[in-house]
Amino acid sequence: MDWDSVAAGDVMEALREVEWSTSPRSLAEFFSRFAFPRSFSKWMSRLKCNLYYYRTNYFLMLILVLGLALITRPLAIIGAALTALSLAFLNDSFAATFNEKAIRIIRQFSPHLAAKMRPPHMPVIRGRSASRKTVYVCGQPRLVFVLLGLTASFALWFTSCGLLWVLYALATALLMIMLHASLRTPNLKARLNTFREEFRAVWRNYSEL
Repeated sequence: MDWDSVAAGDVMEALREVEWSTSPRSLAEFFSRFAFPRSFSKWMSRLKCNLYYYRTNYFLMLILVLGLALITRPLAIIGAALTALSLAFLNDSFAATFNEKAIRIIRQFSPHLAAKMRPPHMPVIRGRSASRKTVYVCGQPRLVFVLLGLTASFALWFTSCGLLWVLYALATALLMIMLHASLRTPNLKARLNTFREEFRAVWRNYSEL
């Protein structure tokens, strides 16, 4: 796959829609074959490829650094957990899975309430939705849960005086991720596996039409 022709926005969109339940890559692969990029275009191509291919490893690295930084601040740990949960709702797969499980649990206690949590009907024109499909969680747009979670976590950080410490830990974790993605040399296996994942995602989208 030619990563030079892939825009950064396309990578972010793919990260939002792709499955995040895949297992992380092995440590032997994650910490091997480092080299400096020879040009800016090579660096951009490598960065986009590694961010997509090692997404689960980077997510675990981010959680680890934040966890170590917040271990002495229990209240800020709750805020960080709320932030992680809120940002996870931005992923289509996580939001849809959470919605299904939540409605299934609610249906056991109140079928009438679970029926009210169905998303509104979207008009269809020529086999396609009239607008981009909005993901709903418990009958509400997922952005509602994202904003509520971020607001609550910010309040917890502010009251625990740990906001600056959290931002410092977050910046450190992001710097570590950028350094690894910049120096880790993508191998043929990474490129082939990435292409297969994208092919399966495209095929799944067409099969739903």
